[in-house]
Amino acid sequence: MSELATSLQSTLDHLPKKPGVYLMKGKKGEILYIGKARVLTDRVRSYFQKGADQSPKTRVLVGLVQDIETIVTKSELEALLLESNMVKRHRPRFNVVLRDDKHYPYLRLPVKDNFPRLSIVRRVKHDGAMYFGPYVPTGALRDTLKIIKKVFPLATCKIDIDGTADRACIEFEIKRCMAPCTGHQSQEDYHRIVQQVRYFLEGRDKELLDGLRAEMEAASNREEFEEAARLRDRMANIAKTLEKQRIAQIGPVDQDVMGLARMGPAADLQLLFVRGGQLIGRKDFYWADTKESSDEELIRSAIEQFYNKDLVPPKEVLIPTRLGDREVMQQWLSVKKEQSVRILTPERGVKHQLLQLATENAVAAIAEHLRKGVVEEQEAKALQQLLHLPNPLGRIEGFDISNTMGTNSVASMVVWEDGKMKKADYRRFKVKTVEGANDFASMHEVVKRRYGGSLSVNEEKGLPFPDLILIDGGIGQLGAAMDALRDLGLKHVPIVGLAKAKGEKEERIYTPGVREPLILSPTSLASHLVQRIRDEAHRFAITYHRKLRGQALVMPSKTNSQKRTRETRPSTAPT
Repeated sequence: MSELATSLQSTLDHLPKKPGVYLMKGKKGEILYIGKARVLTDRVRSYFQKGADQSPKTRVLVGLVQDIETIVTKSELEALLLESNMVKRHRPRFNVVLRDDKHYPYLRLPVKDNFPRLSIVRRVKHDGAMYFGPYVPTGALRDTLKIIKKVFPLATCKIDIDGTADRACIEFEIKRCMAPCTGHQSQEDYHRIVQQVRYFLEGRDKELLDGLRAEMEAASNREEFEEAARLRDRMANIAKTLEKQRIAQIGPVDQDVMGLARMGPAADLQLLFVRGGQLIGRKDFYWADTKESSDEELIRSAIEQFYNKDLVPPKEVLIPTRLGDREVMQQWLSVKKEQSVRILTPERGVKHQLLQLATENAVAAIAEHLRKGVVEEQEAKALQQLLHLPNPLGRIEGFDISNTMGTNSVASMVVWEDGKMKKADYRRFKVKTVEGANDFASMHEVVKRRYGGSLSVNEEKGLPFPDLILIDGGIGQLGAAMDALRDLGLKHVPIVGLAKAKGEKEERIYTPGVREPLILSPTSLASHLVQRIRDEAHRFAITYHRKLRGQALVMPSKTNSQKRTRETRPSTAPT
């Protein structure tokens, strides 16, 4: 037995008999896999038992392990939370990882305020307000807000409402608000509207309609027939909306429903969000290669990583396969929600039908992912053949310059990799050495900074070299970028310019040393790919330029020289 193997055996012999997290490491100390265990010594040793029935993936993992680090926790629940956080941070090679770092939108209703108003937030706080969601995609949120604004006359302004305003806004004139700002509506009456909005968002349809019906009858008895008619119309609109929105089921239970589909090595997980009996959105997770991962591993990883955010779990999570550690997962979700949460695998009834609906969505989604993958592969191959490049195009970096009359000159770099835009590798630049509107010099500076500075290739933090550089511009911009590469001794990196003549539909690709461009048909596969990258580079540059221009408009007064020279940093610092 080698010295390294002896060291590993010693680690296995001295594992703690307690719950915790284990990190399996490779030859260079890199983390290969992170797992949790109720009893560390039992779980970790099971990987190395002779004759154990292991998957091919586990056999490969065990063959690469050179060291194991353990972290003891007080309970399996703490181990679950720690494992989830560490997987999110390190993204080990052998863990199933969700490629999703978004914070999803919620509707926030501060019910304790004197005059609560709905707002959109992406983080849930324990502040006494009510939160509804998440709404994925955001179009579902816009639709919900549109319905609420049309049916419930809730204030949407941001002013302090104290009943002393001189006049109401246009929302009062069109009956979308009852003008509490002027004292036209009492706080008590306003809170009745807030309660109706709560009932609507919570799916408490009967209570909502019964309450409105009682108000209508009371108004009619007082011979306030205009008010009674208004309430009648509101009831009709709500009933019509609910008929379209609700899913047939027993009770307004909040649920997340997971459906899983596989085709070859690929897998797709669909997560349906049902709130108050209403399907408010869905989220799609796709893995190109999961042939070595079981259904249970995929579902468990999805639950663990998805809810390890500022998300409030629903009362029920419906899944298509049973989990061995369902109890501890339920306990963890219940702690996050501060209420009891159940993980269910229904085999019949309405909940089983919801699972089938999620699975049908997963089947359709995986077919679409595979179709797009084939098209994207064909696009890259067509561009490679068009440019006579010897190597396949796995990574393309696109550059664009943006300024207004030579001011606030910025540049963007976007990345296309393996069929998708890789936003984690996007970079933006403030042009530092060029004055005025000189796109050629700006392009020279930015390309030189990308491939010759801190962003250049290195083992620690540098980005890899692309298989192709795409410059937004014609001969001039291309020449400037080529000069920058020559200055760095990088003449071997393939580079092209993309431009479109005025009044022309065809894209033109300019290649080094050739004056006449290649003219692309608008319907060609290569044209679709380069247009997509160029348009994304343009969007990213314009967005940054507008942000800097907006900051310049609100800079402090020039009377304070210290404030005048202070620069407001963007949310994502430029290079």
